[in-house]
This record gives sequence, structure tokens and C-alpha cells, in this order.
Amino acid sequence: MSAQPISTPEAFGLGGIAACMAVTVSNPAEVAKTRLQLQGELAKNGGVKVYKNTLDVLVKTARNEGIAGVQRGLAPAYIYQILVNGARLGFYEPFRQSLNRFAGLSLKEQTTITSTLAGASSGAVGACLANPLFLVKARMQAYSPSLPVGTQHRYKGWFDALSSIFRAEGVRGLARGMDAAVLRTAMGSSVQLPSYGWTKNKLVAHGILPADSFWTYLVSSSVSGICVLTVMQPTDTTLTRMYNQPTKRLSNGKHVGVLYKNPIDCLWKILKTEGPLGWYKGSTAHFLRITPHTIITLTANDMIIGMYKNACFS
Repeated sequence: MSAQPISTPEAFGLGGIAACMAVTVSNPAEVAKTRLQLQGELAKNGGVKVYKNTLDVLVKTARNEGIAGVQRGLAPAYIYQILVNGARLGFYEPFRQSLNRFAGLSLKEQTTITSTLAGASSGAVGACLANPLFLVKARMQAYSPSLPVGTQHRYKGWFDALSSIFRAEGVRGLARGMDAAVLRTAMGSSVQLPSYGWTKNKLVAHGILPADSFWTYLVSSSVSGICVLTVMQPTDTTLTRMYNQPTKRLSNGKHVGVLYKNPIDCLWKILKTEGPLGWYKGSTAHFLRITPHTIITLTANDMIIGMYKNACFS
């Protein structure tokens, strides 16, 4: 394979393609996760349980809403993935190399500090770019005409959702929850690519697996997915709640959330009323989403980049 590096726009586009492949598989688990995170919102003792677990969500959703219900929010999820993962995968290496250069390190050297900062920074960029699509996706996934949980937002489609929010609340409405999105994505990204790269390097360096093996990609991605889930779950629940909460209009015309002021306020209220386990609602569904999603995204990204380099530079 050619050692010719690819540009940031190329890495952005190839990363987006890999992420879209992953989200097709992981979206049903995302629907289940979203509904479980909203179930019993700010209710002591868990409130009324519409869904028992992840499988129960998927079975009931498929039975009452069909495949469209199980894949609810897939269209904005595609656009979101192109933006957030394109940015995450496309900007990670330029950011890491710039930080290494600033620290006087070799561009190829993998260090915990610069890799973590690069992952968090590239994730934050992606979160800002993709926030309106994540907002719409979360609201569409939460909506159920048969077994609703949490606030219900009914839209004809993702474009109708964007235009409806913009007409009602302006640009501020589309930016709702961005602080929580940056926190969530930065935390997840701070460990996703560093843990993937560290695991892959160790497997190759110790002669356990070859560099370009599918199994190397698979094992590295699996470790990365577990790390992401551990770090990101509380902020993921917070983001879902903040996106989906009802809003009210103040006398000055500004729209504000009825339930939560900001991510810290949301985390505190969940802890106070639902206990620490409230932060981890939907963890099983999140694991079933994040693990295959991370495996497919990172494995496909490596394979697609390899094929692209072979086609263009060989």
C-alpha cells in the first residue's frame, strides 16, 4: 500500500462513508436507547415503565410501527454521521500532528496527551457542525404514536423538523443542546481514536496480529467501543433529555427549556430524582449501538482508506 498521505477533505469524505455504513446497522439500537433514556424522566422510583428493556423496545416498536419505526430518524442520522464522523476522522490526524509539532514531538509519535486532546477537539468540531441534525434525529427517534415516552415532537420528516424548529425558535432553536453535544462528543472522541490506535499499535508491535488484518481492525474497534461507552453514557443521557425537553417562550421572545437549564443542571436533576443509575438508562442499548457502530466505522474507515490509496496512488 502506498504511504502517500490523504488530504483532510479526503479523510472527511471517506470517514463519512464509513460512518453511514455503520449507522444503518446501529440505528435500531439508537432508537431503543433514546426511548429508554426518556422513560421515567425525572420520576422517583423510575415512574411508569412502558418498556422493560432494549429487546422489548425493539419488539414493541416493530409490532406497532413497523420497520419505519425501528429505523426512525435514519435520514438525519446519515447526514449527522457524515458531518460528525467526517470531522472526527478527518481532523483527528491534522490536530494530533499539530499538537505533536507544538510539543516538539515526532509527527508519527503516539502520546496519550496529544492523542486525547486531538480526539476531543475533532469531536467538538463535529458536534458543532452536526448539532441541528442530532437534535432532529433524537426528537424523531423519541416519537411514537403508539407507546410514547417523554415529550413528543411530531414531524413529517427531517427537513420539516429543521424548518419547524427554525420558524418557531430561529437559529437558537437549531443550536439547542450544543453545549451538551460538545461535552458528549468530546468525551467520546477523547478516547475513541486514541484507544483504537493504542490497541492496534500494541497488537502489531507485539506480533499478535498483522497491521492490515481484518481481525486487527475488529479487536481494536471493540476495545475502543467499550472505552467510549464507559466515558460517554452520562452525557449521552443528558443530551437526549436536553434535546427532547419541551420549551417555553419568555416575555423577551427567547425560547428556553422547561426542564433543564444546561448539561450540569440536567445531570444534577437526574441524580437527585432518579439516582446515579438514571445516568445509565439505556446502557445496554447504547452498548449494542456503540460497539458495532465503532467496529464498523473504524474498520470500514481503515479498509476504505486502504482501497482509496491503492486506487489513486498505486
